[in-house]
Amino acid sequence: MEKTGVDINCDLGEGMGNEAAILPLISSCNIACGGHAGDTQSMREVVQLAKKYGVKVGAHPSYPDREHFGRISRSLPKTQLTRSIREQIETLLAIVGEEGMSLHHIKPHGALYNDLVRDADLAQTFLDAVAPYTSISCLYAPYGSIIAKMALDQGIDLKYEAFADRNYRADLSLVPRSEANALLTEQKEVLAHLLPMIKKQEVKTVSGDTVKFLADTYCIHGDTPTALEILMYLSSSLPKHAIYILK
Repeated sequence: MEKTGVDINCDLGEGMGNEAAILPLISSCNIACGGHAGDTQSMREVVQLAKKYGVKVGAHPSYPDREHFGRISRSLPKTQLTRSIREQIETLLAIVGEEGMSLHHIKPHGALYNDLVRDADLAQTFLDAVAPYTSISCLYAPYGSIIAKMALDQGIDLKYEAFADRNYRADLSLVPRSEANALLTEQKEVLAHLLPMIKKQEVKTVSGDTVKFLADTYCIHGDTPTALEILMYLSSSLPKHAIYILK
């Protein structure tokens, strides 16, 4: 049976304290860099652990909104948002350099991530903000999103991202966290959700439809209550399906 390698990513440095247990089980991480969570100490700790376990490091910038964990949309002047995004990335980038690592990718967080899916003006602002870093890193964004299409048109290295612990609607948007069925927390349920994504490039939506899509990397949220249990289960279960986590 032919083996398939996959990239499993996780949002870390968000105050959960589970990084040392999670990092051996994944292949890339998205580090909170001060917008919604994190500070220089937490960034350095995660970068050092990522180096130890051979995990690719990414920046996870957000709307500057620690009060709401970056999960509420904000209307900010372009200059203010650009400055915040660059300050977040620059802070992490300095630490990454000091630790002898490189910045592999950039992945927006929370409400910013979701807003970039459908808002072309905001997407261009974000792409302009990260332009100084796209020669050394790629962008994680969802398949079919406005930001993904614009990034490709502008020659930016792009990796499509899918969520193993979130439910999808038929238009490939995520079920909002305000709804009870938004998050998948049971290990077998996550595996059943993930396998068709990897093997068939399709996802079953909450309406029961099966929708084709593409993904290069699959996310488990670090603040999902059962994140560690899910990742431990996947690390032992995926090889039974001839799938291994890339390192």
